[in-house]
Amino acid sequence: MNYNDTIIALATASGAGAIAVIRLSGTDAISLASKAFKSVSGKKLENQLTHTIHLGHILDDKRVIDEVLVSVFKNPKSYTGENVIEISCHGSQYIQQEIIQLFLRKGCRMADPGEFTLRAFLNGKLDLSQAEAVADLISSDNEASHQIAMQQMRGGFSSEIAELREELLNFASLIELELDFAEEDVAFADRTQFRELITRITFVLKRLIDSFAVGNVIKNGIPVAIVGEPNVGKSTLLNALLNEERAIVSDVAGTTRDTIEDELSIGGIGFRFIDTAGIRETTDHVEGLGIKKTFEKIEQSQVVVFLADGIKLDSELAINAFKIEIEKVKNKYPLKPMVIIVNKVDQLSDASISHLKAVLPDLHLLSAKTGTGVEELKTKLLHFVNTGALRNNETIITNTRHYDALLKALEEIKKVQYGLDTDLSSDLMAIDIREALYHFGVITGQVTNDELLGNIFANFCIGK
Repeated sequence: MNYNDTIIALATASGAGAIAVIRLSGTDAISLASKAFKSVSGKKLENQLTHTIHLGHILDDKRVIDEVLVSVFKNPKSYTGENVIEISCHGSQYIQQEIIQLFLRKGCRMADPGEFTLRAFLNGKLDLSQAEAVADLISSDNEASHQIAMQQMRGGFSSEIAELREELLNFASLIELELDFAEEDVAFADRTQFRELITRITFVLKRLIDSFAVGNVIKNGIPVAIVGEPNVGKSTLLNALLNEERAIVSDVAGTTRDTIEDELSIGGIGFRFIDTAGIRETTDHVEGLGIKKTFEKIEQSQVVVFLADGIKLDSELAINAFKIEIEKVKNKYPLKPMVIIVNKVDQLSDASISHLKAVLPDLHLLSAKTGTGVEELKTKLLHFVNTGALRNNETIITNTRHYDALLKALEEIKKVQYGLDTDLSSDLMAIDIREALYHFGVITGQVTNDELLGNIFANFCIGK
């Protein structure tokens, strides 16, 4: 790929709108734009200062395509580190395409997905983890995922890794130096300080690795499976949580034969609710497939909401049967948090409610139909999310690539620790240190290859 040519793409969302922004980047971006732009003041774009905006018209020979605002960003003070032009035009799709095709004829090339951010990385404006955070920021759909992406894009994660890498690199240099004086048996690296550094690196790596459990569910939404027997109000509860008629509600048992999923932000955290088929013995083949999928969704979920019909819990026999069903799910999935809910509380007497609370102390009462207890359920679900690190603005890992590199770095650091504990020779310890440095570099982009960059930036939208 030639990264010296000038690229162009629509930077705003495709489709018609009030305005659209078309971005050019490359050595010739300003001179190419100047050939098609006529300023109302008569000034040439090449002679204008960086970070200035100019009113004028885009012309195809003498034909006026649109009245536009052109923003000028001169290298290196631009997003990509190159000369950048941003054309703010009217949002007609016809106008957008006419302007883009005009510049393609003048020598621009259509940008590949993520190529503007790729050039920013190649030109040292962002490191690789910051560049990846740009994509996360664009796709963030709740407060928590937005906060994590912003923290990483500002360099919080990469600066922490870079600092550790720099300290380890300094010791690596001293260890390597010892190899040149192996016959003299000279030690340049203070082993006590080195032990302290390895201990600190191990602590930080474990903290970052542990944060992935939180970060991954925040980024992708916390899956919550709503389960229970048929016709207990699972679909009604889903509708009440989303405040819309998302699932079909019927008095006929077994209406939901497949899973229905939708997302909701609670307290800035994304939750993905899954309405499942009712669990019961059935001879219906289609319903049976739905029940099989229910257990698959429970397996994939982070939280299980187990629902019962309060009207049917009218005897000790029914209550005991409900307890048995709860225990079956708990025994099958012992590590999953569970919220036990009795629905249709609006139709129960005070005496029935008191009795249920006495025999099922962890019970949550609600009425999916009237909305009673729904907000309390949302609050309860938030308690299952460990957002302490988020509130304290600590670094949280959300990227699987980073997670994998951190695991490999920790494995090498443990080898270094073993080498220190067993007085391993400097040449063997140096190999493990170099491997750890390699995995640190993979995270920030100090170690890259074309395949890695291609995989990362292929997931970006065109124009970013």
